[in-house]
Amino acid sequence: MKKSSLLWAFKVFFLSLSLSVVFSLMSQSLLPSLSTFLSVFVIIFFIFVAVVFDMIAVAFTTVSEEKLSKYSNEKGYKMALSLCKNADKVASFGGDVVGDICGILSGAGGVSLVFNMNLAGEDLNLIVTCLVSSLIAGITIFCKAIMKSYAIENSPKIALKTGALLTFGNRK
Repeated sequence: MKKSSLLWAFKVFFLSLSLSVVFSLMSQSLLPSLSTFLSVFVIIFFIFVAVVFDMIAVAFTTVSEEKLSKYSNEKGYKMALSLCKNADKVASFGGDVVGDICGILSGAGGVSLVFNMNLAGEDLNLIVTCLVSSLIAGITIFCKAIMKSYAIENSPKIALKTGALLTFGNRK
């Protein structure tokens, strides 16, 4: 393993640890007070973010510099090329850091949702909690499976759009 890869792994560890602490504190303080509608919205939002970042991670791990070079005149090309050269870091950040944190937060949202239902009885509470968490996991996995195929087939386009978003409107 290269020294730069090990250094990146430590940076990602501390970044994910920091983000997890911040988002866990936020979710534990905010989610229990949300209405059922807002809890569902938060769950859907975190699933969406996890799926989008997973799509970006897959796109950059499958796109080649040669495929990307066909779009050298497009907006976001330089940023996309830079990200392509660092595909392992993009995949780690998008798929692991953001994806895993969003997975944890969508799960916390599910617990909050069930808690706010004020269900009578331990057995019913357990059953509904299992159903909600299973539904969240199933929807997330289903959406990620669809997006993985899409990301592989459209990796240059996704890379360019990501590059363009990250350049905030600068040309190329």
